[in-house]
Amino acid sequence: MAISINGQDYALPQDPRTSLLDFIRGEARLPGTKKGCDHGQCGACTVLVNGIRINSCLSLAVTNDGDEVTTIEGLGTLAAPSEMQLAFVAHDGFQCGYCTPGQICSATAMLQEIAAGWPSDATADLGAAPALTDDEIRERMSGNLCRCGAYANIVAAIRDVAGENA
Repeated sequence: MAISINGQDYALPQDPRTSLLDFIRGEARLPGTKKGCDHGQCGACTVLVNGIRINSCLSLAVTNDGDEVTTIEGLGTLAAPSEMQLAFVAHDGFQCGYCTPGQICSATAMLQEIAAGWPSDATADLGAAPALTDDEIRERMSGNLCRCGAYANIVAAIRDVAGENA
């Protein structure tokens, strides 16, 4: 039994109660994914599992056998940051920074969801491709909380990456 995190394989934990979040931070020693509420309400622990965003605090590591997990460290590096990471810096999409890794992982997956045509509760026409409106972005990012209130800047960063000026 193994799990791939950012392209590196790890043996799954012996304790089946270990959350994916605790496994990422403890066993894989990747500190970027944050533990906020530990109840799936804040989004600080958001990672991508096979390209789908999840709250890693709500997933048991053993249920991800054979999966590819991407954390903030897997999206970019200091030497080669991702386009979304650069946009968050350019638009001041953070203040304290605690929620930023989860926000960036979520925003990255959100743009993929829109490109795939997945509707949200804010999608006006379920028969058409979702439009990248501010309301659509806010709805799709609503699972990621920012206590500092950098939401307008986060929306601007996402619009920038999507090729639309805020």
